[in-house]
Amino acid sequence: MFVIKRFIIAFILLVLVCGGIVGFNLFRDNAMQQFFATMKPPAATVSTTIVKPTEWTPGVEAIGTVSAVRGVDLTVETAGIVKDILFHANQKVEANASLLQLDDAAERADLDATKAQAALDQTALTRALELQKRDVGSESTLDTARAAALASASRVNRLQAVLKQKLLTAPFGGTVGIPRIDLGQYLSPGTSVATLQDLETMRADFSVPEQQLPLLKIGQTVRLGIGDGELPFAGTIRGIDPKIDPTSRLVTVRAEVANPEGKLTPGQFVQVRVELPEENNVLTVPQTALTSSLYGDFVFVVRPAKPAAANGAAAANAEEKPTTDSAKPATEAPAAKPEEQSAAAPAEPTAEEQKPQLVLAQVFVKPGRRNAGLVEILDGIAPGDEVVTAGQNRLSNGMSVAVDNTIDPTKPANQQAAQK
Repeated sequence: MFVIKRFIIAFILLVLVCGGIVGFNLFRDNAMQQFFATMKPPAATVSTTIVKPTEWTPGVEAIGTVSAVRGVDLTVETAGIVKDILFHANQKVEANASLLQLDDAAERADLDATKAQAALDQTALTRALELQKRDVGSESTLDTARAAALASASRVNRLQAVLKQKLLTAPFGGTVGIPRIDLGQYLSPGTSVATLQDLETMRADFSVPEQQLPLLKIGQTVRLGIGDGELPFAGTIRGIDPKIDPTSRLVTVRAEVANPEGKLTPGQFVQVRVELPEENNVLTVPQTALTSSLYGDFVFVVRPAKPAAANGAAAANAEEKPTTDSAKPATEAPAAKPEEQSAAAPAEPTAEEQKPQLVLAQVFVKPGRRNAGLVEILDGIAPGDEVVTAGQNRLSNGMSVAVDNTIDPTKPANQQAAQK
């Protein structure tokens, strides 16, 4: 009997302990649900910009290849052994400057012999002419002497031309490249010796779609850059191919640009932008403000939150006084103590509380052209709207935000540090 009572008491204690644990867990879960249901998330900090009409310089952008206006790979015209190299790498040479000399000893010897024979034939021609004047020489003798003199002179000219081919000269002034030959090397006709490039003026060849061809014309300004986002070089369009490639539907355009400092190199890729006439009153936003999705392009607009209806009702009830207090005589109303008056007085709102609450509105827009980190907005927003420029990946429609424009994400960090 005693054992049964102990068992019953232990069972009751176990039930009480388990019930307490279960009840505590239920109470905790309910309290947490109520807490998170009534808790408002903190306002997200964003940077914004005010939409306003600006001046817009449209343009046609493309990728081009740079080459020298005058540039060739120097080759030899005749075979021979390299006798002397008269240039070094990256040397600036003038037009007709001697660059390479091939061995021409045999040709010079042949030229001397041919000149001697030409002098002899010329003497024979002179003697034949004198005899003809005296009527003692025949016409056939004179014709033979004249033909021999002409043949000798032709051989002399030919050998002089061969000697000239043994000397390689610069066809124009420019910068010569690295020598591709060595002393004593045998060269065959057409062997490349070095490259010669005139780097003072460069040309950029690029292609644009056929839809943009009507926007281009000879003499338009062209800006070029080497890939760092800036376009420091200015040039002009010098040629537009009159034929559109039927395969790619592209048209080739050529521009010329001055290169006095030699920063552009032949064969280099460049960013090209053909500037079109300037336009006014164009609505633009930074490209960082535009977000693309499956449903379209949109921006987040910051707007003041609408006051809740409950706040207005509470304020109206606070202004009404109880009827029981108004029925009492003024003499019966006890005088309030100074401590109670100060405690009953409402506290003045702080500077943070006086600021209007800001919320987000997701607005779908129609983007247009892009240029220099800006995008044109054709429809969806109006001048004066405050658009979020950074932090869109953690925002949602109707979310509370706080604006902090101390950092502008559309500018590099080094520029912002310099402005500070």
